[in-house]
Amino acid sequence: MAVHYKNIAAFISALCLALFSYGCSGAKAETIPTYGYEVIKSYPHDDDAFTQGLFYEDGYIYESTGFWKKSSIRKVDLATGEVLQQAKLPDELFGEGLVRVGNYLVNVTWKSQLALIYDYKTFKLQSYARYEGEGWGLTTDNDVIYMSDGTAEIRVLSRENLSEIKRISVSANGEAVVKINELEWIDGEIYANIWETDHIARIDPQTGFVTAWIDLSGLLENHGTVTDKTSDLNGIAYDKAAKRLFVTGKYWSHLFEIKLTEPSSN
Repeated sequence: MAVHYKNIAAFISALCLALFSYGCSGAKAETIPTYGYEVIKSYPHDDDAFTQGLFYEDGYIYESTGFWKKSSIRKVDLATGEVLQQAKLPDELFGEGLVRVGNYLVNVTWKSQLALIYDYKTFKLQSYARYEGEGWGLTTDNDVIYMSDGTAEIRVLSRENLSEIKRISVSANGEAVVKINELEWIDGEIYANIWETDHIARIDPQTGFVTAWIDLSGLLENHGTVTDKTSDLNGIAYDKAAKRLFVTGKYWSHLFEIKLTEPSSN
């Protein structure tokens, strides 16, 4: 029996069109799990702190705060929320992400294209570094620095001088994920607050793909105090030794230790 190529081609074309969301290969779009949370413990947090960067180190919380004339870097007692050490930024700078790099703390700024380099122990300003564009969140895997800028890209920077090495384009099921904010490196993934949402994205640094979401809806409302100035969820810290995950937000009354619960699919 003769086989008509045009008919076969038309059939394949129609099949691919009908199954577009699956692709011609028949591969279904990836289902990304969404984790919930359980509050393990809550700690006091300065509700006048516009939290921009957060990490846990040597038993303390290190935090950077933003806003004009109020930006600072801080060493904070986890149990009490007391600020043990602090350095204020010049009034003209709006502080953003914070990361430790060896014996130094690196604090980027929003629109000034300027990073301030502090001594890790004394908080004395040591030097400055330049970068292009906006600075938002920071984290490190101890080889390179990762910086967000509010877009769907994460910049990979040299730990030596903040020079740009490459960029990671972040996506979920083929869609760009924008407004990436505060960052934390956890067990080989980048955890990222998504600005103006209650969600954290878990990102594969090799591909930029979101491997999972964490939905923290209702966290402060149900376990803390909401005020007129309470703002976005922003701030992720991780105690690697004890496997403790901490989160907070801008002008939040509490910092929370949370445990992720079984994921749903979306």
